[in-house]
Amino acid sequence: MSAATDERRFAALVEQHRGELQAHCYRMLGSVQDAEDALQDALLGAWRGLDRFEGRSSLRSWLYSIATNSCLRVIERRPKRVLPIDYGPPSDPHDELPPPLLESAWWVEPYAADDPGRAGPEARYEWHESIELAFVAALQHLPGRQRAVLILRDVLGFSAREVAAILDTSPAAVDSALQRAHRTVDERLPAESQQATLRGLGDERLKEIVGAYVDAWERADVDALAALLSEDARVTMPPLPTWFAGREASMRFFADRVLAAGPGRRRLLPIEASGALAFGQYTLDDESGALEAHAIVVLALEGDRIAELTAFLTPELFPRFGLPAELEMG
Repeated sequence: MSAATDERRFAALVEQHRGELQAHCYRMLGSVQDAEDALQDALLGAWRGLDRFEGRSSLRSWLYSIATNSCLRVIERRPKRVLPIDYGPPSDPHDELPPPLLESAWWVEPYAADDPGRAGPEARYEWHESIELAFVAALQHLPGRQRAVLILRDVLGFSAREVAAILDTSPAAVDSALQRAHRTVDERLPAESQQATLRGLGDERLKEIVGAYVDAWERADVDALAALLSEDARVTMPPLPTWFAGREASMRFFADRVLAAGPGRRRLLPIEASGALAFGQYTLDDESGALEAHAIVVLALEGDRIAELTAFLTPELFPRFGLPAELEMG
């Protein structure tokens, strides 16, 4: 049998696991691009080491072992990814905006993917909870091996024995690492996941919130936008290190710097990102007369108010969400 035939068979065998492996690498690294790079490295390693796969574990477990260790190597050589609230103190809305930090800081990114399923019976988090920004950002504060243990045990539902085999350690060490990881992550997570909040609101109320949010932005209605925010809402704008704490400071920034140009300059397309309400936001370019990709905005709700507004000012993310680079006016 030719090497090309072997490679095609291997690719077909691995393809059914690719989606869940990419999501695993994303949780480990907080970045879609880093996840794709780590996964490619892992799959190359799996292909080269296929003759050493003896079937003592499932193919899935073996692939997760290779992917996890690929991610651990990435974690060793680069800074952890964070959100602006973890980078520095809140900003004054009257201050000038600093330049974006693209090299000296690494930012958690939003995720766009369908649920690949496959979580085991011991999983603690459901799929959409496991890609929420708050959860992924909290994971980045864990040492690499603790991060791997928590994801493998609580998200994917592997047993302590299986995780021990993946990480070449003991089940007792896995249990100890998991307890330490729980303490760190639980301190950083909100009392309720976005999935629980969204389910509690129901489809009709969510449609009302989405419609009101889109309308407020497209009409540049400062008061309408303020009515949607909780009193202690936080606004972040990676890759800018700037963030604002509280509705008053956030609305001062929006009113003076963003919405002052008036209505008709923005259009928002609802999407799903990181298991949350999200939008592709377009802004009018005066020279071209087109609405150009500006930000992927991810909302976190507390009750029926917006508690977190994270605007990723990275238009290059738009294709990942199936969004065009620009829209025509009209």
